[in-house]
Amino acid sequence: MTAIPAASPGRSGGLPLTATIGALGVVYGDIGTSPLYALKEAVKAAAHGGPLTSEATLGVVSLILWALILIISLKYALLILRADNRGEGGIVTLLALLHARDAKPGTWRVHLLIVGLVGAALLYGDGAITPAISVLSAIEGLKVDAPSLAPAVVPLTVIILIGLFLMQSKGTGFIGGIFGPVMLGWFAVLALLGIHGIVQSPGVLAAVSPLYAFEFLIHQDFHISFAILGAAFLAVTGGEAMYADMGHFGRMPIRLAWFAIALPALVLNYFGQAGLLIADPTAIDNPFYQLAPDWLHYPLVAFATVATVIASQAIISGVFSLTQQSIQLGFLPRMQIRHTTSHAMGQIYVPLVNWLLAAATLAAVLSFGTSDALAGAYGIAVSLLMAITTLLAALVALQWGYPPLLVVTVNGIFFIIDCIFFAANSTKLFEGGWFPLLLAGAVAFLMLTWRSGVKLVESARAKLRQPEEDLIETAVSRCHARLNGTAVFLASMPNGVPLALTQFVKHNHVLHERVILVTVLISEVPRVPDADRAEIIEVIEGITRVILHYGFMQYPTISDGLGLASEQGKLPGIDLAEITYYIGRETIIPSDKVAGMAVWRETVFAFLQRNAERSAAFFGVPTKQVVEFGTEIEI
Repeated sequence: MTAIPAASPGRSGGLPLTATIGALGVVYGDIGTSPLYALKEAVKAAAHGGPLTSEATLGVVSLILWALILIISLKYALLILRADNRGEGGIVTLLALLHARDAKPGTWRVHLLIVGLVGAALLYGDGAITPAISVLSAIEGLKVDAPSLAPAVVPLTVIILIGLFLMQSKGTGFIGGIFGPVMLGWFAVLALLGIHGIVQSPGVLAAVSPLYAFEFLIHQDFHISFAILGAAFLAVTGGEAMYADMGHFGRMPIRLAWFAIALPALVLNYFGQAGLLIADPTAIDNPFYQLAPDWLHYPLVAFATVATVIASQAIISGVFSLTQQSIQLGFLPRMQIRHTTSHAMGQIYVPLVNWLLAAATLAAVLSFGTSDALAGAYGIAVSLLMAITTLLAALVALQWGYPPLLVVTVNGIFFIIDCIFFAANSTKLFEGGWFPLLLAGAVAFLMLTWRSGVKLVESARAKLRQPEEDLIETAVSRCHARLNGTAVFLASMPNGVPLALTQFVKHNHVLHERVILVTVLISEVPRVPDADRAEIIEVIEGITRVILHYGFMQYPTISDGLGLASEQGKLPGIDLAEITYYIGRETIIPSDKVAGMAVWRETVFAFLQRNAERSAAFFGVPTKQVVEFGTEIEI
């Protein structure tokens, strides 16, 4: 990104030490555990089956250093973090800034939306691979001193991951409180181990020069250079979390945590591993653990396991947050979302996503079996996501009026770097790279099918929906009586007559004394303040339209919204406990008679719609006050 106005402070408020330490645990858990496997895979690719040379080691560590500087420090920490939506970040935020949600068919924004949704779907692929490779690589440390324990690595990994996913329903408040301090200790250990390795071969510091990386790569065969680049990219996976989690901590704490703690510790550790390999090339099988003295191996395995669990928890929480945002913006069907604590809106649990992610993660562990094999599956999804983020960020900069030449130059350089790494990782497509792409493809297909289906349903509703004038006429002249009490009818659009109300009047020929038509609108901003929550429109006496506005990071609860409007004096005289809520429940009928999607895709959409969370439950309507009306809609 080019220069963009500053974001609002993070949720933790400005620049406290606690926010900086907290960012270490949530934001840098993934990239902080990369030393377990990144340099190991890169030097193995550089050796390509032969003896490891000092030139190869220096070239690889130089490449990793400059990848951290260019991609993480310059692109993400200094530039991409400036593209905020009222303090929030992430690829869904970019789509909201570009107003891609309401793209009209046939416009360039439709293609932009598809690209953005593919990027969002790639995070699900990353979410399945990160826990698998992180925990596996930590447990594999057991083999350094006890090769006979090799058969126990996969079972132990599976047990730890099952425990991690079981824990999600209990909430992560307590664990979240210790994430930061534990990761601070982890980065301290990384730095100390690195210094120990550098002392063994001080000459490794010469690799600070980018010439070592450049000269080494250009003197390799093309396919070997690409293999090295793909392996070295493992050192920067997790960088996207800096942007996605900006809203939790704020831009400055995330930057401070990176430049003051995470980056120095990572660089020291990578150079320490390289120093060890120069002194002892036979340590190539696991240079991270062999940096430590023998007596420290088992405690280090335990500490690394804790760190990788934290890294896994961070990505799982990120997937939950992405799911909630996608549901709010209409990219995914409604799902059950549980808040695991009353004082932190960001701590949520999505049962369906949790267990689908658990199944994919365990499948990855059982299918690939080792971190070396999983390295082939890792990287391809993340590198493509980084390229998409760079592209969308450039469009945001252009939309905000920055000089096109500057935007194209700056973002173009980073886009080329992203594409080079994606091309390098693409060589691993048949070595496992297909796995996260398959997951991402499935999620992207469901997102696009759901969005298209919702558009078709709304078009069908519009044809059935009575105009507001008919409601006025019905209330004035066609109702035989007015019932005591207040009735709330949920409406999908802020105009016309809800189908549930049409059905109610058709069958009963009466209306309540007070009728409230409620529509929930999700804005393309993270949060809407309470003062702007309720918009009140008086249709006629006794009939009121209420439009409740929420941001895509908020949970839309109708009863809370009506209660707030009542407290603010916008909706006086209502008793929430006595309201009856009338909600339409639609059955989708796929058909080739109506122009729309292919029938098989409409069938998939109908299945998703049938199994989506009920409107009453999703919008927090009290169960005992709900009456549902069934309607069939043909698409």
